Amino acid sequence: MALVQVEQLTKTFGSTRAVDGISFAIGQGRCAALLGPNGAGKTTTIRMLTGLLTPTSGKIQFQELRPGADIRSVIGYLPQIPSFYGWMSGHEFLTLAGRLHGLRGKAAVKRSDELLERVGIAGAGRRKIAGYSGGMKQRLGLAQALVQRPKLLALDEPVSALDPVGRREVLELLRELKHETTVLFSTHVLHDAEELCDDVLIVRDGKIALQGAIGDIRAQHQKPVLLLQTEADEVSKRWLAEWNLRERPYIVDKESAEDRLRLVVSDIDTARSELLEELSRSQVKVRRLEIGHTSLEDLFMKVVTG
Repeated sequence: MALVQVEQLTKTFGSTRAVDGISFAIGQGRCAALLGPNGAGKTTTIRMLTGLLTPTSGKIQFQELRPGADIRSVIGYLPQIPSFYGWMSGHEFLTLAGRLHGLRGKAAVKRSDELLERVGIAGAGRRKIAGYSGGMKQRLGLAQALVQRPKLLALDEPVSALDPVGRREVLELLRELKHETTVLFSTHVLHDAEELCDDVLIVRDGKIALQGAIGDIRAQHQKPVLLLQTEADEVSKRWLAEWNLRERPYIVDKESAEDRLRLVVSDIDTARSELLEELSRSQVKVRRLEIGHTSLEDLFMKVVTG
């Protein structure tokens, strides 16, 4: 069942059409990633979904929310770069957020305590936010987005500004949160989407280029890949150079370097058999030979550059 249904959503700024008639649904209890290069329309889409921007045209409908109702009542939102009052403590900030969402004094304080514990910064709850690290601020921003127990948690590039440790901490938190509510987050880091999400929406130039469940997309678009690394001797270099000049019907794409070969193929059995035979016949010294599959990143690059 769809928690939110988007139909022909469009946003223009003057002569620029940032979002161009996109339609999609986000299933209840799902985790969806909005993917695309910078300038593709991800942030504009999320801001319209969260009520921060008014669409030029199109419709956004939330399940069980009457037309015209304030969609912000069911959404928790974390912008790419959240802003805080540095002079406040984390506990004070969350208490204020709770009161703004309609919680009364003791209830707002209790919710603040719960969320500080939930996101793992209870020990810093009475410290000034100005002294928080980037990862702690992202956790606080997530806590703020969860104050009202939203039906949809919308996150705009939630880990893009973090160091590797902070990034890992926030991703682990998102992994837990996706079991508690519906999550939509934008990113250009494909590994994060593969690791966390059930569904992906790839946007290019303000339009949906590809969408669907990750499993279905893999089944439909994934292709076998052969990875070969040889020794850097003259025999191997010459063999690689000559091999690259030949056309083979089962090769979909290939990349080569001085001692490496990456083949995307349509027939893995034929490709493997011919490659092993030629390697043996030419006495090429093999360091590594692996068989895998194209990744979501491969598909993303094909979609956004194609």
